[in-house]
Amino acid sequence: MARKDKTDLKILQLLQENSKRTNLALSKLINLSPAPTLERVKKLERRGFIESYHAVVNKEKMGLNVVTFVLVNLGWHKPNALDRFIRKIEKIDEVVQCYVVTGDADLLIKVIAADIPAYERLLFKTLSKIEEIERLKTLMVLSEVKNSTVLPLKYD
Repeated sequence: MARKDKTDLKILQLLQENSKRTNLALSKLINLSPAPTLERVKKLERRGFIESYHAVVNKEKMGLNVVTFVLVNLGWHKPNALDRFIRKIEKIDEVVQCYVVTGDADLLIKVIAADIPAYERLLFKTLSKIEEIERLKTLMVLSEVKNSTVLPLKYD
């Protein structure tokens, strides 16, 4: 892991909380002048600590009201099951996250759909057609308690 000081960590924390902060506002919050602040941000970007800046879009306002987590068990007896599954799942827009996990399943995918009928179509016409999948188990999200993209960085 590359070295970072407390100021770097504070910059990362502040940008995670609000990436639209101006360099001037950021410099005031970390008690540095704007030029060294900008240089630190650029250095964090070059070193890969900051990967991108993006907008978080409200899924409900976009009509995307169903969130599910799907436990996936692969048929490991099939040649290149994991690689083939990944290539297929990457093409499905509704699958917004995918993790290889331990425990009762091989993978965990997060799916966002407009409504239950849209999820049902995705499940039966797309996911269930992926031949590397041996079993699917859907966990339907009833309500979201916490959803943070801010990593727990300690700079104090």
